[in-house]
Amino acid sequence: MSTDGRKDVSETGSGPRGNGANFPDLQAVSAEAAQLAEELSRANLAYHNDDAPFLSDAEYDAKKRRLEEIETHHPELARGDSPTGQVGAAPDGRFAKVAHRQPMLSLENGFSRDDVEAFVQRVRSFLNLAPQAPLDFTAEPKIDGLSLALRYEGGELVLASTRGDGAVGENVTANARTISDIPQKLSGRDFPEVLEIRGECYMSHQDFEALNQLETGRVFANPRNAAAGSLRQLDPAVTASRPLRFFAYAWGEVSTSFAATQSEAVARMHDLGFQTNPLMRLCTSPDEMIAVWEQVEQMRATLGYDIDGVVYKVNDLAYQVRLGMRSTTPRWALAHKFPAERAWTRLEAIDIQVGRTGALSPVARLHPVTVGGVVVSNATLHNEDYIAGRGADGQDIRGGKDIRVGDWVEIYRAGDVIPKVADVDLAKRPEGSQPYAFPTVCPECGSPAIRDEGDSARRCTGGLICPAQAVEKLRHFVSRAAFDIEGLGTKLVEELFHDGWIREPADIFTLQERYGPGQIQQLKNRDGWGEKSAESLFLAIDRRRDIALARLLFALGIRHVGEVAAQDLARHFQNWQALEHALDIGRPAALAHRAADDAAQAERALAASEGRRARIAEARAAAITNTSPPHAASDAWSDLIAADGIGPVMALSLSDAFANPPERAAIDRVFAQLRTVIPPEARATDSAIAGKTLVFTGTLEKMTRAEAKARAEALGANVAGSVSAKTDLLIAGPGAGSKAKKAAELGIEVIDEDQWLALAQG
Repeated sequence: MSTDGRKDVSETGSGPRGNGANFPDLQAVSAEAAQLAEELSRANLAYHNDDAPFLSDAEYDAKKRRLEEIETHHPELARGDSPTGQVGAAPDGRFAKVAHRQPMLSLENGFSRDDVEAFVQRVRSFLNLAPQAPLDFTAEPKIDGLSLALRYEGGELVLASTRGDGAVGENVTANARTISDIPQKLSGRDFPEVLEIRGECYMSHQDFEALNQLETGRVFANPRNAAAGSLRQLDPAVTASRPLRFFAYAWGEVSTSFAATQSEAVARMHDLGFQTNPLMRLCTSPDEMIAVWEQVEQMRATLGYDIDGVVYKVNDLAYQVRLGMRSTTPRWALAHKFPAERAWTRLEAIDIQVGRTGALSPVARLHPVTVGGVVVSNATLHNEDYIAGRGADGQDIRGGKDIRVGDWVEIYRAGDVIPKVADVDLAKRPEGSQPYAFPTVCPECGSPAIRDEGDSARRCTGGLICPAQAVEKLRHFVSRAAFDIEGLGTKLVEELFHDGWIREPADIFTLQERYGPGQIQQLKNRDGWGEKSAESLFLAIDRRRDIALARLLFALGIRHVGEVAAQDLARHFQNWQALEHALDIGRPAALAHRAADDAAQAERALAASEGRRARIAEARAAAITNTSPPHAASDAWSDLIAADGIGPVMALSLSDAFANPPERAAIDRVFAQLRTVIPPEARATDSAIAGKTLVFTGTLEKMTRAEAKARAEALGANVAGSVSAKTDLLIAGPGAGSKAKKAAELGIEVIDEDQWLALAQG
């Protein structure tokens, strides 16, 4: 599994939740998106930090594609912390952190000819190229290994770092120096003073088999895990004993340009002493790109190393610069993945796991089976509908066949470990088998597990009394992107919870008061602890009483509010009090929005059930009652949902959290323990639009909307999707409608495209 892309599951038909083109109602789709986001986020951490994935490439790809599809059809559901906007996972703390001068992004995935043709068309559209205009692409095998960045200064290797979360990686310089494919000095003299080479660290099949035969302890599941585990050894001598290889294919920071095209740059890397893939080809059309993909797929079994697709890149580097980047992927590249592999085995049990939001997630325990050279024994089963053979739209999946304990099931995988159940062989179903009865009580705390209308997941109602939820919330609170308290890792948090020392996040800050002077013996007597380590922990906790606003918002674990969304909220409101005030006064408008949505859903439900008239009447009455909230509430709500990256679903989640007395009290108790909530730093730019909020409307004739948005963000501006009182500038092209009218009503400056271009060019 890799955030650079995972393999296709299209041959299974509808995917995890039926046909992605169908969206029954916003509430159901919102719940599905939340469950997908939660599982994908956990998968990223398991894969990148622990080298122990619990989802297969195919499973991850299917879930991510479904989430991307939902976000495309319902942009308001696109959470700021969506895994579709994340790269990798934060470093795990064993190595020194390295901030990448330029982010190490993942790649957009493609799975079919249509995806490849759409990618080429998007590039042409963005660049405003005519269909006949020449446009070249490189095509090369996508290595299934570990991304590595190598920084050279004056031709000398000075730093090697892993990708990490794309912004911050791990310093593995000493280990990288032991890899023979990585030159300590660049060949020749014609190279930039500063040159960061990027590529993939991997292990060949032959070396992998030899390593597993030599290992007396752990046996690696596959070459990718072996390469990752070998590179991330604390002892470089261990890495040196492992047969690691390296292919160079990209670059980061460069002091001077060293090529005009992608193919020229790769040739230069080879001249400087790096191994580059000899299978890279130059293509001029989608047909040629597909032909290379088919050829490489046929060669896959004989290459001697793992690949999971072919990467296409726009060859002209000037075009790459114009195309630029999305939040996590470049617009000029596509990873065209290979299809998944399959095998049959027996389903021996179905276990239920409880997540941080209380969602009950079923996990299939399989009789171990080898698929594509890897032994797998587990699979996620999504939810109770999936087990029953239904998709999110209520339509049959797998031909309507349910999944039962004892069934002979077909699974597929695309690289690592956990597969997806693709089919069930009814002819081999044990006599007397019973449909799986999904639990209606939480297996962790015994609280009722309910399923709200439209929600794909059944959730425990125990809240903080549920140990699974409470522990997960605490683990989230101290995670690296949240409070990141040195010495207080997830394992210790779990121990302290089960021992009764902490029950909620605020308890962390009173540990010293309760177990400090006079009682420190209780902590230092814990296994592996002494007085010095206890005092160090108290000191680390105290340091975190000064926390960045974005970290605080993320740490609270409010549903739909992840790391990126927390940053968006922090930039928009600047301080805690402003956000708190907006949520408090905007509550009536939030309720009105929900009531109106309920009424609309009830109307749709009428077509399916005449017996729901009472609910429709009730929802209509609520909508009428709440449709006209106070003016201040409407303004606060409009401002919140107009913020870049924040939509109605996330805004409602925030509003609900702050309006729920027990949750609000827990939030207030955390806030009371803090000294300073640090506002976000101003963007370091001197452009005329830095820090301003822009909205584009109408038709832009001299650049595409996507290019205009990318240009504005590069200059330090915020780009919003709708006009509000906080909008600073509206760029209006021909056909501007309601946004221009609203801007005029609010007295917002409106300029045309020519004025925008002059402004953007300084």
